[in-house]
Amino acid sequence: MAGVRRRAPGVPPRLEAAITAEVIGTSLLKATDGFTRLWPTLGLAVAYLSAFGLLALAVRDIPVGVAYAVWSGLGTAAIMAIGAVFLGEPLSGAKVVGAGLVIAGVVVLNLGGAH
Repeated sequence: MAGVRRRAPGVPPRLEAAITAEVIGTSLLKATDGFTRLWPTLGLAVAYLSAFGLLALAVRDIPVGVAYAVWSGLGTAAIMAIGAVFLGEPLSGAKVVGAGLVIAGVVVLNLGGAH
């Protein structure tokens, strides 16, 4: 369906929202200029507080170790891609392989009965 956003397979909605908030916050880090710019800094603070609040809600339904592994792993892979595409950061073969391994690890966790 057009206009309908599909969730990542196997990722509960609260955890997906936590990952999204964390990625938004981390994407704002550079714009804060060392926390000297008000609006990016406030945006980062709201995003990180939201991310941790949503993560806390997500661990009601899934084990904390699995939730944190998925949250940090997918967030790391997303930030690497955002850095390369939007922030002009270099993307090496090693980074791509590393991100692939992170994603493979998340898949294995989900297949292993994480939920």
